[in-house]
Amino acid sequence: MGFVIAVDGPAASGKGTLSKRIAAHYGLAHLDTGLLYRAVARLLLDKNRPLDDEKAAAAAAYALELAFMDESRLRGAEMGEAASRVSVIPAVRAALLDRQRDFAAQAPGAVLDGRDIGTVICPDADVKLFVTASAEERARRRHRELVGRGDAPPYETVLADIHARDARDQGRATAPLRPADDAVLLDTSDLDVEGAFARAREIVEATRGASSLR
Repeated sequence: MGFVIAVDGPAASGKGTLSKRIAAHYGLAHLDTGLLYRAVARLLLDKNRPLDDEKAAAAAAYALELAFMDESRLRGAEMGEAASRVSVIPAVRAALLDRQRDFAAQAPGAVLDGRDIGTVICPDADVKLFVTASAEERARRRHRELVGRGDAPPYETVLADIHARDARDQGRATAPLRPADDAVLLDTSDLDVEGAFARAREIVEATRGASSLR
């Protein structure tokens, strides 16, 4: 297995943008594991199946082909909410487990971001980051993103959605959102993209073997 960096955190914490920057900087493959759950939800919605249909959701997860995910159809508030509902289904998480681990095992390494990378998917990752920010700041970021797409509900609605997703992610029975015991907390509430990236590089390069990535 190559050098693995696990990046976890709640919705709109900035972990996706940060993970892409880290992967590009070190020449590693990147996987936004949240897209897998969005893709499963998309398959269910396309077939007019309810998102809480555990059998159909598990079948969709097993049938999912990473190479053919259409990211343009997986973004937006609706798909984020749908993915959050699908992700609480244990059979879906089990179906996607090996695919994520196979991705992480490639040489020279990989950066994976999600909710359970450091705790479940890659518990032996070389670096574990838990990226977070206040709920209010995360709601502001998500609201700005949605405004840019022309798809923005009121800020208060976005904040309520953030709180609801946090509750689902932290309260689910299988792989709840929590920092790994050996994860480094990176609070981005008061950091811009460049500041968060600089701090993340410091963490990576302070970890054993990080010099081999330069």
